[in-house]
Amino acid sequence: MINPFAPIGRGLLEVLAEIGRFAAFAGRAAGSCFSPPLFAGQFGRQAMQIGYFSLPVIGLTAVFIGAALALNIYVGGARFNAESFVPNIVVLGITRELGPVLAGLMLAGRVSAGIAAEIGTMRVTEQIDAMTTLSTDPFRFLIAPRVLAATLTLPLLVMVADIIGVMGGYLVAVHSLGFNGATYLRNTFDFLESQDVILGLVKAAVFGFIIATVGAYQGYNSQGGALGVGRAATNAVVGAIVLILAVNYVLTAFFVE
Repeated sequence: MINPFAPIGRGLLEVLAEIGRFAAFAGRAAGSCFSPPLFAGQFGRQAMQIGYFSLPVIGLTAVFIGAALALNIYVGGARFNAESFVPNIVVLGITRELGPVLAGLMLAGRVSAGIAAEIGTMRVTEQIDAMTTLSTDPFRFLIAPRVLAATLTLPLLVMVADIIGVMGGYLVAVHSLGFNGATYLRNTFDFLESQDVILGLVKAAVFGFIIATVGAYQGYNSQGGALGVGRAATNAVVGAIVLILAVNYVLTAFFVE
């Protein structure tokens, strides 16, 4: 008789094995970021590609999210005569949650797939094998600069997104909802605490590491030609988004406690 639990067991073992492989890959990638040689040119190019060129899309996302958040909070607060709490909740929601999470999700869609496709193409065309033959560690040359660039630039992007998102809420509140501009800003700065900003920046650094590592992992292990590269890019985006949302809850719970 066929054991009905055998497919479940095989699937569980495959999942655990994949988690183990990714954890080992992430550990090696993190170690490569701090072991010589460090390729400064590669890091600079990746910092521009991942950080600077992602600024427009993250800025647009932040301003519309801040504006929509202010509108929704105003509508909800009006039911309890609590419209005055709009600036407080907007700045808290953006700095602690929406800023880092949405910036991470946008960067995952833009960067993680690109990293997977680029490294995956190098894998299927045997460029990585040639690099290893020439005594060049692909982790230090290909993966470490991307991981380090994403980890360092995403907090900077989140800082910009926080400012733009708060200003988006300010513009809607002042020009559409009748708030006084000076009072809105004063309530915003009086309510904001340093730990709110720190939590968002810590999340951003962790999300940046996840985005680059997942993309590099999928690309590094891709196989099967163009089809495999496309599959790796898709898996990179999906995996990065799921991990960002899961880790976001863990970090939020840790800081709250």
